[in-house]
Amino acid sequence: MKDEESGNRLGSYLRARRELVTPAQAGIPSGGNRRVPGLRREEVALLAGISPDYYLRLERGRDKNPSPQVLESLARVLQLDDVERAYLLGLAAARPRAPRRKRPEHVPARVHQLLAHLQIPAFVEGRAFDVLASNAMAVALSPRLRPGHNRLRSLLLDPEERAFHQDWTKATADFVAALRTTIGDDTDNPRYVELVGELALSSQRFRTLWARHDVRALDGGTTTVHHPVVGELRLHRDKLPIDDVILVVYYPDKDSDSDEKLRLLAALAHSESAGTGQDRPADVPDPKTP
Repeated sequence: MKDEESGNRLGSYLRARRELVTPAQAGIPSGGNRRVPGLRREEVALLAGISPDYYLRLERGRDKNPSPQVLESLARVLQLDDVERAYLLGLAAARPRAPRRKRPEHVPARVHQLLAHLQIPAFVEGRAFDVLASNAMAVALSPRLRPGHNRLRSLLLDPEERAFHQDWTKATADFVAALRTTIGDDTDNPRYVELVGELALSSQRFRTLWARHDVRALDGGTTTVHHPVVGELRLHRDKLPIDDVILVVYYPDKDSDSDEKLRLLAALAHSESAGTGQDRPADVPDPKTP
C-alpha cells in the first residue's frame, strides 16, 4: 500500500482519477501534444474553479483540509459516481487515529446451521474476501469456495478461476475496487497489508487495477460462470451482513436452464459424497487447505 504508507491518500486518489478522465470527456480540445494520459492539473483546477497552485498543494499533500465545496467541485470534474464521491469525502475527513483492534472474524453457530440447510451455493466471507465457512453446494460450484481460500487471491492467481468466470476482466476490476472500498482508512490492518502486499508481488493485473484507485460496492448482482461439469450457469448473487461477516448466496431464476443444471450439480455432489463415504461438513476448514 505504497500510497497509503506515504500518508497522502487524498493526493494519490486525485492524481489517479485525473489520469482516467480524457480531455474529450471533460469537454476540452485534446490537441496533439499531451504528455499525460488524462487531464492536466491546471485543467482540473480551471474546471473546478480553484487555483492551479491550490490544486497542486492538494495532490502533493501540502493541504489536507479542503472544504466540502472544493471536494464536490473536484468530484464533478473527475466524474465520480456516488460511491467514488463518498470515498473522496471520506479521504479528506480522515484524521490520524490510534490503531483499531479488530475482533477476530467469527461465524455464529446459527449461520453454520443455516448453511447446512440451504440447498443453493452459500458461503460466509470476511472483510478481506477470506472464505470462513461454506456449504456443500458452494464447494460443488467451485472448490475455491472451501474455507481457508481467499476469493480475490483465487480470482487473480488460479487459472481455473479465470476460466470459471465468463467476464474475468470485469470480475477482477470489481473485486479490487471493492477491496479498496472495504479498506477505507483502515490501512494499518495486518490482514489488508498482507493481502495487498502478496497480490502486488504476484499479480500484474492486481498492480494495474490497484493503481487506478477504483472504489466500488460489491453487493448484489447477476453473474455467468462456466462450470466444468454442468456448463454455463447464470446466477444471482446476494450479500447479507450478519454480525461482522457476510453471508453470500448464489441462486438461479426458478425453473430456468440454470436452475435445472444446479439441481443436477447437487445430485452429482450428493452421489460423489455418498460414494466416497465423506461426511465431513463442507463448512469445516480442510486442514490441508492453504
